[in-house]
Amino acid sequence: MNTYKKVSARVLSIMVLFVITVNSIQAQEFSLANGESTLTVLGTSSLHDWHVDAENQSGKISFKNLEAGQIEKITIDIVAESLKSGKSAMDKNTYKALKTDKHKNISFQLAEVKNVVSKGNGAFSVSATGYLTVAGTKKLIPLDFTITTTKSSVKLTGEKKIKMTDFNIDPPKALLGTITTGNDITIKFSTIFK
Repeated sequence: MNTYKKVSARVLSIMVLFVITVNSIQAQEFSLANGESTLTVLGTSSLHDWHVDAENQSGKISFKNLEAGQIEKITIDIVAESLKSGKSAMDKNTYKALKTDKHKNISFQLAEVKNVVSKGNGAFSVSATGYLTVAGTKKLIPLDFTITTTKSSVKLTGEKKIKMTDFNIDPPKALLGTITTGNDITIKFSTIFK
């Protein structure tokens, strides 16, 4: 009877340790570190190239299995009026084009991971689709990016070209229409989750 209790206690402790280990390895969630993350929107105009930087982002990434790079969920929200160019007149035109009076946030939500390729040392190339919502228009877009994982952080990097008109945005104009903005923009991101 005493031996039975010892074996049962040992089996129970091994099972508990296994469950704790599996949960810590597999289901892991990280929160976006705003101060360490960058997102820049680059574009062109008839006068000069331009860019705006996001100053206020939030979001989460979670994994089915961190070591295998198996992403379960990604959500990212950007406060639209935190996009800053350093020029107040340009920012005002940007917010008008983005209809920030009605649509306060720009968001991305992962829809499906299509492919993950391990590059070694916790780095993975990922092909996915997700819902990008800009100025109230939500579209499913393909997105390729790289993730680099450690036990305490995840870095997500990449870039995506889109057309403003795909999101029902009229490219901004200035000086009574004499300066026009190009329809094509590039979004570059280096997002840190901890």
